[in-house]
Amino acid sequence: MLKLENVSSGYSGRDVLHSISLEVKEPAIYVVLGPNGAGKTTLFRTVAGVLKATSGSVSLDGRDLYSANAVRRDIGYLTHLSALPEEMTVRAALQFYARIEDGDAERAIRTLELGDLANKKLNNLSQGQKKRVSVAKLFLRERKLYLMDEPTSNLDPVVAKEVRDLILSLSKEKFVMYSSHNLYEAREIGDYIVLIRNGAVGFYGKKEDLRTGRYSVGIKASADLSKIIPGGRQEKEYYVVDVGGPQDVGAVVKKVVDAGITVYEAKELGNPLEDLFTEGGK
Repeated sequence: MLKLENVSSGYSGRDVLHSISLEVKEPAIYVVLGPNGAGKTTLFRTVAGVLKATSGSVSLDGRDLYSANAVRRDIGYLTHLSALPEEMTVRAALQFYARIEDGDAERAIRTLELGDLANKKLNNLSQGQKKRVSVAKLFLRERKLYLMDEPTSNLDPVVAKEVRDLILSLSKEKFVMYSSHNLYEAREIGDYIVLIRNGAVGFYGKKEDLRTGRYSVGIKASADLSKIIPGGRQEKEYYVVDVGGPQDVGAVVKKVVDAGITVYEAKELGNPLEDLFTEGGK
């Protein structure tokens, strides 16, 4: 559906992306990860047609991105900046963008449940509310590919979950590329992981194909666990145990409970996606 072949792209004659090849073939969420400056935003801008590749090709449904305006209309791009007209009301702003894109402002308002904010000026909204309006711009019309650059940044947990739920429902039929600095969020929402490292693809594959040599769970309990589960280590209020994966956590907790000890909390410590950053992907 989306195909990049040997794509290089950048700014002022300096390439940030270097000969990237990538194919997105099925409706899903493709989480784009990478350290600051790795090229994530440059990748999104290049796919959206905001930047033109200095070499290589980008195509959507077999049509070249740079030779057909209709192709770019099939791509919705949410930047990490709101870029909203502050003096307008939410409805007026969305109507303005809808006229440009031949879209439907009321559809976007319904999709993001912005009815209670529709007649308020944007400069009177919180940062989280502004982000919801920014996300709503994507839904002024149907798209084939949605590019979302850190869509949940600066959102409170409730609104962030609403946005993630919307994206999850969208990905059943649509193609979503989603960048995030939150590795826990990435693992929760992503079907595929794309690691961008130094302007190149360091890893691309299904989330379950990732291999990691560690998985740690921290347990906060009413008694010392070192005799119940030997081989662990105390880290502040948590007794930390290395296990084979999430599937083994239940057995560890059951062992503690069966010993008559109350478990106050059990949580994952560390994230397998961190290995992509420290080891460059496997």
